[in-house]
Amino acid sequence: ISRARSSIVCILLLLSLSFAPCAFSKSLPEDAEIREKKRECYADIEIGLWGWQCKSSPVAKENCALRCLSPVCYQLIYESEPLEEGEKDLVRSQEYKYCYVRVS
Repeated sequence: ISRARSSIVCILLLLSLSFAPCAFSKSLPEDAEIREKKRECYADIEIGLWGWQCKSSPVAKENCALRCLSPVCYQLIYESEPLEEGEKDLVRSQEYKYCYVRVS
């Protein structure tokens, strides 16, 4: 999936969420829950369950943690263009979070 296509998918996802605020608010996982699940992913990475490549650098670890947390959202948002060293992509981070909430 291209970067443009994943952005379109996320925009459509956001628009659909804006028309269903009640259903969305009931299913919205707390940020603390997301952080806890991500911590569990980091723990799995540290003990080697995701392979040595996930421990090769901080950004590799982050990409693996995002894939662990939600393979579907990782595929849509990051797979075609993974995070790179030193990159802070706030737009994709928000797209990923909205996707995660939607598929949870």
